[in-house]
Amino acid sequence: MTLGTVFDARTSTLSQKRAWEDWWGYHTVRLYEDALDIEYNAVREGAGLIDVSPLFKYLVSGPDAVRLINRIITRDARKLQVDQVYYTPWCDERGKLIDDGTVCRLDESTYRWTAAEPNYRWFNLNASGLDVRVEDISGEVGALALQGPTSRSLLEAVTGEDWIDLKYFRRRPTKIAGFPVDVTRTGYTGDLGYELWVESSRAVELWDALFRVGSAFGLRPVGTAALDVLRVEAGLILIGAEFISVRDAFTAEQEYSPFELGFGRLVDLEKDRFVGRKALATEQEAGGPPRRLVGLEFDWADIEGSFERHGLPTVLLPETSTTPVPLYVGSRQIGMATSTTWSPTLKKVIALALVEKAFADLGARLDVEWTVQATRDRVAATVVELPFFDPPRKRA
Repeated sequence: MTLGTVFDARTSTLSQKRAWEDWWGYHTVRLYEDALDIEYNAVREGAGLIDVSPLFKYLVSGPDAVRLINRIITRDARKLQVDQVYYTPWCDERGKLIDDGTVCRLDESTYRWTAAEPNYRWFNLNASGLDVRVEDISGEVGALALQGPTSRSLLEAVTGEDWIDLKYFRRRPTKIAGFPVDVTRTGYTGDLGYELWVESSRAVELWDALFRVGSAFGLRPVGTAALDVLRVEAGLILIGAEFISVRDAFTAEQEYSPFELGFGRLVDLEKDRFVGRKALATEQEAGGPPRRLVGLEFDWADIEGSFERHGLPTVLLPETSTTPVPLYVGSRQIGMATSTTWSPTLKKVIALALVEKAFADLGARLDVEWTVQATRDRVAATVVELPFFDPPRKRA
């Protein structure tokens, strides 16, 4: 049975489009308005509010909490400071990606860990011999992503506090309308933004408090369709698109190393041990994995040509496609575009892609399969640096 999130009393009435999708058993709004441009622009030009409550959330506590986390994640959890947040992957024994998420250190021995998929059993399997407690608090904590260039000003208005000193990937507790709210400077849009964590019983009150002051800052509710465009511009991967968990893989081709997904900077091989370390070290010694995550920019003239050959004007849907599309060099397929979208900010068709490492250098030219009127064509694309969009305000 699919349920509403803790914000359903508000999101369900605001969704005039009635466009919903299932996110791990929760009804979530895909589109509030007739077109996602309105919601996209709210984040890039003002402020957008996104219900991200379906994320899995775990509270890890006890004397050995840091030891458990350090056993599992690829980063060094011993360096994580109180009120700091890590973004991190974690792997199985063969160095294949299980999931990615955030770990926030709340105090000396308590951490909040988020994940895209259920990980409760994996965490507890690795807790053997440790004095640690893992609690699934997914249903007890609501989460909102407040994102966009006016998000800080809005947060200051609703809390009466100055937030310019909260640095990127840091955390601070506060009060909104008299009740506790945990704030982290994190998000999935590549823009200035925050994520707000609140007890489920106070979720609707938090929503209302934000919208009471939000009109002055251009606040709008934002659905997952716009979020998907925003995260591609930011070069952020999505489970189920750029990769699947090794737990769901049927073949070696469906298993992913963190190094091929751009996580190299998040893998600390200087750590004595973590699950998958030996396999990842061996992989690196052998030259790394055979695939690489890259960004692609499509040639506009080729796209127009594909439509012109059918006597059609160039019409592109604004939504992101996560249907894999073949990539070629000559007659040889060398990878696939995993998430393709029109970027309203860059005015380009862009994609995240996995390609053979020999063709992953910046400036490399590839062909992308492109279909118009059920006719398969090819358009040229160039490998470019990720992220596509990285405004200074994100970290300022």
